[in-house]
Amino acid sequence: MDRFSQKITNSQESISQHTQLGQMCGSKKLFRDRYEILQILGRGGFGITFLAKNAVLPGNPLCVIKQLCPKVANPQTWQRACKRFEKEAKTLGQLGSHSQIPMLLDYFQANGEFFLIQEYVPGLTLAREVRQTGPKSEASVKQFLQELLPVLKYLHKHHVIHRDIKPQNLLRCEYDRRIVLIDFGAVKEQLTDACENSRNQVANTNFIGTRGFAPPEQFSLRPVYASDIYALGITCIFMLTAKSPLEFDYDENTGEICWRKEVNISNSFVQILGKMVKISLTDRFKTVDEVMKALGHESYLPTLADCLTTQKLNNKSIAQYGNSYETPDVYLPPVNRTADAIRRLRAKLK
Repeated sequence: MDRFSQKITNSQESISQHTQLGQMCGSKKLFRDRYEILQILGRGGFGITFLAKNAVLPGNPLCVIKQLCPKVANPQTWQRACKRFEKEAKTLGQLGSHSQIPMLLDYFQANGEFFLIQEYVPGLTLAREVRQTGPKSEASVKQFLQELLPVLKYLHKHHVIHRDIKPQNLLRCEYDRRIVLIDFGAVKEQLTDACENSRNQVANTNFIGTRGFAPPEQFSLRPVYASDIYALGITCIFMLTAKSPLEFDYDENTGEICWRKEVNISNSFVQILGKMVKISLTDRFKTVDEVMKALGHESYLPTLADCLTTQKLNNKSIAQYGNSYETPDVYLPPVNRTADAIRRLRAKLK
């Protein structure tokens, strides 16, 4: 057993010894008279995730139990945390009607802790998939974006910022190969804010997200929709290189990671990814629609250009009429005008 595996084993043993659900792992005792705890799936800074099965329902379906452990100082704080938890859980329940977001099956609080019961989705995370098979191709990453961008648009339409998009939180379902987005940071952030803020305290300093994948505004506790776009862009770079963002050098002037030399992709896709991971919010894509539009143009223009006559105006015509093709003295067919517009757009993108 290597040192990393030993560390995981020790951590799981610690969880088993110090948590109620951990102590129930592998036993026939039922949590809330229905959930048989099978194993620990993971542990983060804010809680623990368990795999369980519902011993009451026919077929004993598997589910995921997320135990959130907020720090509660007094009864007033607890009441505020309960209200926040219920509000965020209801939002999560509404989002779960999407096929690429795990369904929320139940939620409750008990013994000073909060619990979310969610649908179990079998499959590998993108992190593990890339570690096993190596870097992805440009076509594969574009396909991934085509699958995930509509999910992100769905979240933002419901005024939810995920806050923790990364390869570890993206599952490829083993049944139908769909990409599923898990582990919403929004619930954790709302609970942290409720538990550790009061009228006499300054704004909380608990960062929700993952270093390397979260943009600067998220570290400043001011996430926006474009923060998810940044994290998604970094995830694409990971897929293309099999490297964590923390493994790259950083540009001292801009703070951006130096990733371009590590990939072999088209210049147009470089431009799109580059705009997704801009440090400055002014330079970054603001909405999912902007990213989808850029990807759509990129895939559509080469096909269209191949079908067009691409003859350029001669120098004499350009000197005489400039870029205006509406003059009655020179007629250019619509095909020629479109082809020239494509050339100019390509030049602008470069």
